[in-house]
Amino acid sequence: MNILLCGADGMLGRHLGRQLEAAGHRVVRGVHRPRLPGDLALDYRCDLSPEAWLPRLAGIDAVINAVGILLETRAGDYQRIHHQAPAALFAACARAGITRVVQISALGQGDAAGLPAYLASKRAADAALIAALPQGATVLRPGLVFAPDGASSRFFLALASLPLLALPGGAGPVQPVHVDDLAAVVLACLEQPSGPTRVLELPGPRALSYRDWLQTYRRLQGLASAPCLPLPAWLMPLAARVAGFFPSSLLSADSWRMLAAGNLGDPAPATALLGRPLRDPEAFAPPAAAPQLLQQSQACWRPLLLRGVLAAIWLSTALLSAGLYPLQDSLALLAPFGLQGSLALAMLGGATLLDAGLGLLTLLRPGRRLWWAQLALVGTYTILIAWQLPGFLLHPFGPILKNLAVAALLVQLLAEEQRP
Repeated sequence: MNILLCGADGMLGRHLGRQLEAAGHRVVRGVHRPRLPGDLALDYRCDLSPEAWLPRLAGIDAVINAVGILLETRAGDYQRIHHQAPAALFAACARAGITRVVQISALGQGDAAGLPAYLASKRAADAALIAALPQGATVLRPGLVFAPDGASSRFFLALASLPLLALPGGAGPVQPVHVDDLAAVVLACLEQPSGPTRVLELPGPRALSYRDWLQTYRRLQGLASAPCLPLPAWLMPLAARVAGFFPSSLLSADSWRMLAAGNLGDPAPATALLGRPLRDPEAFAPPAAAPQLLQQSQACWRPLLLRGVLAAIWLSTALLSAGLYPLQDSLALLAPFGLQGSLALAMLGGATLLDAGLGLLTLLRPGRRLWWAQLALVGTYTILIAWQLPGFLLHPFGPILKNLAVAALLVQLLAEEQRP
């Protein structure tokens, strides 16, 4: 078949495209930004009428809508991208006589009136497909999809790789499903289009509590079980509101509501369609993939941890120099360098501003030049103090020797910095 795959450059689209082509189908890649020969440009914010879609359906035998966003970047995106554009596409399919259509929706709990905006917009598109094509189409509602290259999977794998697992109170159970099973079900739906349009749930084979979910993802990364820190239920809605101010955050009021409601369904119909069991979460990744998954997960949070620690060192040093540490004692440390009186005060003030600036830059403008500058400054401080204040080298708390740890932290940040 000639299959129009809308959202071919997304995580689901990439996996679907590979399986469809492996099965011998020709995939027409519908993408937002064409980059390969034959790519078909789509804009779900603008393609809101059947007339916009009809020319694109010439010669097409089947259509898959795999376009979706987890968070809105513009007001009204859920309605435009999840509902209005797909509804226009489905109406165009009906006019063109295309009945082999799969709408990738989402599994979720709750009645229509109380659904989060994300799910409500998906449900509206589901209803539009059922109304436009009463025969041959499928509304597919997968659970939380596991894919090593998926943003959601990478987020939860990263959470699972932390040495202490945070367990938000009120999080519901989930049934994660592997992306390859999702792609196989889509293929089966296209190859068996007879019968009335159906709504097919696709959860994973078994339910997991939030704790078991993260512990399972730890085992996929070759890690032993980790201790857990329960979080009070009232904290998560507050955290979701704060996270909503950061556009790249996967945590939002809607995503927390969906996680709290749980993500459960009946895997039996999809299992029967495939004629085999769905992949168990313990087998989502082969043991050989564990080191790569772990490296990918730690890369998500390690730079933030290192930068946070480094910024705390510079900013706390600035506060101590600004007066939290007795001023006369700070000036006394400068005396061996021949700095006294107003000159010593000026030098102390300059060092305070420098430390504060480095701390803020570490948080706001990280980069290779900053790490090199800090490494040079730490080295200079260490040499000067060892020269004029050798007693600090012999101090039992090792205040100067700890600069070795700071230097190692900076070397690690330099090694991981990808930008020029």
